[in-house]
Amino acid sequence: MPKGVNSADLTFRQDYFDDPAGWAALVCLLKDIFGIDIGPLQQLGGPDATSMPFGWFDVEGELAANITAFALPFVLNGRIVHAAGLQSGAVRPPWRRRGLYRNLTVKALDWCERQGFEAVILYTDKSSLYEAYGFRAIAQHRYEGAAPELSAFAGPARLLAPTNADDLALLQLLLKARSPVSTSLSVAANAAMFLINTRLDPDVRVSFMEDMRAVIAWKMDEAGRFSLLDVVAAEMPSLAAILGGLKIAPGTVEVLFRPDKLDWVGAPQPMESGTVLMLRGLGSEAPQFPAMLSPMADF
Repeated sequence: MPKGVNSADLTFRQDYFDDPAGWAALVCLLKDIFGIDIGPLQQLGGPDATSMPFGWFDVEGELAANITAFALPFVLNGRIVHAAGLQSGAVRPPWRRRGLYRNLTVKALDWCERQGFEAVILYTDKSSLYEAYGFRAIAQHRYEGAAPELSAFAGPARLLAPTNADDLALLQLLLKARSPVSTSLSVAANAAMFLINTRLDPDVRVSFMEDMRAVIAWKMDEAGRFSLLDVVAAEMPSLAAILGGLKIAPGTVEVLFRPDKLDWVGAPQPMESGTVLMLRGLGSEAPQFPAMLSPMADF
């Protein structure tokens, strides 16, 4: 039995996403604990191929505790950081206070170190839980300002439905060839998370600008505020071109990533959210400017 862990009647497993029963157990765990259904991810191309889950299973095959590590390279100040992400951390109530989650976290971080990742990031609503492992909170800022004048040269955009086979194939193709939305801070690859977020958040609209080969993830609230969540393109269009393609003229705009490639200037505002972005590693190289990662990069 691992030191400090009461794992009686449980079996440790690792790397079980290729096992249908193992994947189904994780889907059930996240649905039961968080009310999140990641089951549709299988119809959207499957989980990230780099995923490495760690879990304790009971005798009936139910997942008592899980945490998943995966490659999550991101851009920081113009360079690609070879980073990992942690997600899907959960423990069923009957199995809590037995050291299971601490044990899995240590296993996942050890694996990340053996893989040579220089940093690890995660989102959590329990930041104090991870400070003991060397994580520190990174302040998140969105950008808000007036909408630019619409570009008259932008071709019309059409809504995509990831449940449609042709639209899904197009999305997968563009996600493979995307460029980061920011040279300051942005994820470099997040196909699986982008796709599942189109299903988890019904308010997210996904539009395709054919002339620019760009996919826009956006929202519009009742007050007329336009929210830009993400842009999937080999070459970033300007915000004016995006709004021109969508044929909307919002009163205000908020961009949920650093907008240095949008040819638009907004004022940074603290992001009010129940979750905190945390970073382990990088030392003084960590972000020292107002920014955030696209919410399409997390679930």
